[in-house]
Amino acid sequence: MKYQKYFGTALAAVMLVVLGFVIRIDYFLVMPSRAVELGGIIVVENGDPDDEGSFYLVTVSQKRASLITALYGKVHPYIDITPMENVIPSNMDESEYRQLLIENMVESRHLAQVVALRRTGYEVEIMSDGVEIVGLSDDAPAEGFLFEGDIILSVDDIPVFLATEVPLMVQDRQVGSEVTLALSRGGQELSVSLPTGASPDDEEMPFLGIFIKTLPWEPVLPINIYMDTGRIGGPSAGLMFVLEIMNQLDPEDITGGKSIAGTGTIDINGNVGRIGGVVQKVVAADRVGAEYFLVPQGNYELAKSVGRGITLVPVENLDEVLEFLRTLN
Repeated sequence: MKYQKYFGTALAAVMLVVLGFVIRIDYFLVMPSRAVELGGIIVVENGDPDDEGSFYLVTVSQKRASLITALYGKVHPYIDITPMENVIPSNMDESEYRQLLIENMVESRHLAQVVALRRTGYEVEIMSDGVEIVGLSDDAPAEGFLFEGDIILSVDDIPVFLATEVPLMVQDRQVGSEVTLALSRGGQELSVSLPTGASPDDEEMPFLGIFIKTLPWEPVLPINIYMDTGRIGGPSAGLMFVLEIMNQLDPEDITGGKSIAGTGTIDINGNVGRIGGVVQKVVAADRVGAEYFLVPQGNYELAKSVGRGITLVPVENLDEVLEFLRTLN
């Protein structure tokens, strides 16, 4: 009887642990993932990929939390727990959200190609039908002002062609300040002014709480650029894509022989935008031994909290990045 009692208690404990892993909750774990050497996934026609140094993109892993993994994430210094509604639009399921991230990556690649080629003297055209709102986060500042299906044509009278441009333009102000969007809604053009709110990931970063995608657009590239990003999604590798393409087109090694990781969206004018998961990305870069980490200025304070040995380089635009790289040669 005594052993049966112990066995029953142990079995119950095991079942509770198993249930703790199985039962999923409406939160996501944001964890460090991997650093990818860009010379291995980007090939530029007539480019020179053989350099001593390397550029790396860094990724985070987003996984639906269970009771047990949420407890683990709560005590882990480099794992964030985020409510599901802050990650996935209420009108999307997880598979649709993953597809949106893939679409954002495709756009990021195309935009990086345009920026890099223009910076190296090529002419590149862009054709776009605008930026469509595909969903709103819960308690979004834009709720009641903007709606799914709206097409954004301009931000503060500046035309937009790509989804990556919109958050960069919105971020260029204080939280609570107003932004004016020109829209197409149901075939009618209108102007909407609304206040920004604080991002749930960064209280100092203004956002609208909208999920957007670029309507069909096409850059006309004068040379071939092959980019194999696999299942990596999102727009935050834009800056690093630009640098790798430029490095392959430059006969010199602009890395200065160093190992350089980084993150940040980039717009058509070379401005670098803030991203999510910066703590996890710094950790991923440090794990592969990167010497420097290029971080958007708006993420710098949070990135410093990681306390790793890697040297952080805060930047606001591509010119600042290139100026820093010149100091390495």
